[in-house]
Amino acid sequence: MTGVEIDSRRIGRGDLFVAAGGGAAYLDDARARGAAATLVPGDEHAALAALARAVRERSTARVVAITGSVGKTSTKDILAALLRGRVSLVAARDGYNNEIGVPLTLCEIEPDTEVVVTELAMRGLGQIRELAEITRPHVGVITSIGPVHLGLLGSMENIARAKAELLDFVEIAILPEHAPELEPFVPSGIDVRRFGMPDVEIRSGHAVVNGVEFSFSARHQATNALAALTALDALGIDPPDDVVEVEFSRWRSQESELRGGGLLINDAWNANPVAMRAALDNLRERANGRRTVAILGDMAELGPDAPRFHEEIGQARNGLDVVIGVGELARGYAPDVWAANAAEAIELARAHVRPGDAVLVKGSRSVGLEVVAEALS
Repeated sequence: MTGVEIDSRRIGRGDLFVAAGGGAAYLDDARARGAAATLVPGDEHAALAALARAVRERSTARVVAITGSVGKTSTKDILAALLRGRVSLVAARDGYNNEIGVPLTLCEIEPDTEVVVTELAMRGLGQIRELAEITRPHVGVITSIGPVHLGLLGSMENIARAKAELLDFVEIAILPEHAPELEPFVPSGIDVRRFGMPDVEIRSGHAVVNGVEFSFSARHQATNALAALTALDALGIDPPDDVVEVEFSRWRSQESELRGGGLLINDAWNANPVAMRAALDNLRERANGRRTVAILGDMAELGPDAPRFHEEIGQARNGLDVVIGVGELARGYAPDVWAANAAEAIELARAHVRPGDAVLVKGSRSVGLEVVAEALS
């Protein structure tokens, strides 16, 4: 067999099709596309984990696992860009970071794979531990600890505890310099390397981070780049001399042109207070004199303090020309106009965005603001 897929549309000749979710309805399609075998498991997560564990046990590749409250997918994308073309690489696609995505990433390992870059997400205590047990990483990266999933975990201490489950499995831990919540959960005896505030300069639309030039210009990605560079060093690989071309996963800081020389920043994948502030700062910087429009959705899973977090973002809107709030909690942004949902926001965006504007679209996954970005572009 050549690969494992759960989407029959992605099947190549020789692949194994695992009928996850409603996949049993697509067995014939998978076979027609060349699947060598099909599997209808009683427990799809257990089946995928078993397949991934079997592949991982046969591999000598070095594995990096990345988690954190903010920036884990971007850090994964940057590290993959640093490694691509220099080693035989497997890197997680898009947001392949859960009990389905992580096994699918591991199942891409080939006999000659040298480095695997994975991403681990969680919705509660114990989930990163389960994913790390399958992944068995050599290097673990925690990008940050922030007020994300507070509604599920209840405290910053529990967020740090959940992320730190990764550290029980690694030889080298890459940790932020200033994350005091993590310290009680760092095991003794592992090699801990820390990253702090990067030295960053924007030159001709490129960010130069600690002397390494990257193709992106978003200043808030510099910390993610430094985390990736620290992981690269832990792997014993020098940074490249050429510009590092980074292709971010969809709906994460994706830039495109709008009419009249305008700019659209599609950051609609998710949102939390830390990432929202960084995205607004980036909008101000990237506007470069253009009129600014921020289309901001609810930030989900913030628990009882959710209204306060939204109000604090509203107080940080200085310098923005128009703010469009989307969702009930988004009223806390004190928006100029408000929409109940993404469909209503499309019409408001069309009415308020002018040719030449710089526009940010950002909100939690539950708001689905990518449709607004698509309508504008």
